[in-house]
Amino acid sequence: MIVAERKSIPDLVDILQDHKKILVLGCGTCVTVCLAGGEREVSIISSALRIASNLKNLDFEIEELTIERQCDNVFIEEAADAINRNDAVLSLGCGAGVQALAERFAKKPVYAGLDTAFIGILEDRGIWAEKCAACGACVLHQYGGICPVTRCAKQMLNGPCGGSREDRCEVRPDRPCAWQLIYHRLKDIGQLERLTEIAPPKNWEPGHGGGCRVIVREDHRI
Repeated sequence: MIVAERKSIPDLVDILQDHKKILVLGCGTCVTVCLAGGEREVSIISSALRIASNLKNLDFEIEELTIERQCDNVFIEEAADAINRNDAVLSLGCGAGVQALAERFAKKPVYAGLDTAFIGILEDRGIWAEKCAACGACVLHQYGGICPVTRCAKQMLNGPCGGSREDRCEVRPDRPCAWQLIYHRLKDIGQLERLTEIAPPKNWEPGHGGGCRVIVREDHRI
């Protein structure tokens, strides 16, 4: 899932201070799961903005709404009336959701209320960890389902760097060495022979280095 963090209330006040009628729009999928932008967070942030407005005499008029997905026009349409009757939108969606709203409502200011961080999973209660860099050319099948591109600090594709200590990463000692994890995983599934294969240099062309990416599925186009 996409993991994001809430911006601070002072930052949001600075962003919104030139507007009066503001829609705080939540998203009911990824950012709800990571406790950043769901219905509960919409209520909390809206309340905080009202308090800040009173303290700073900003006269905010806050409307609250949460839709299922901000990155999908079908669900964005459900918010159209609320968006149109407000001066600005504070999106509690990921960066994709913010841009989808801005494209759909070209003359309406749309602001990001979250900092989009990474694609990850819930690792423990209140802890989300990055697992995927969306590199565009997945190599997970070669490494037992553990991504060296994301989880190795040096993005090593042919074994560890030699700097790890007691299975801890040299760069981030609080994190396990990705290659230690890969070794144990391949051993557990009986595929250690994969470590004898030399991986060629990573093809970064499908990644973000080439600019904004688009996927076209001709079988779904009309």
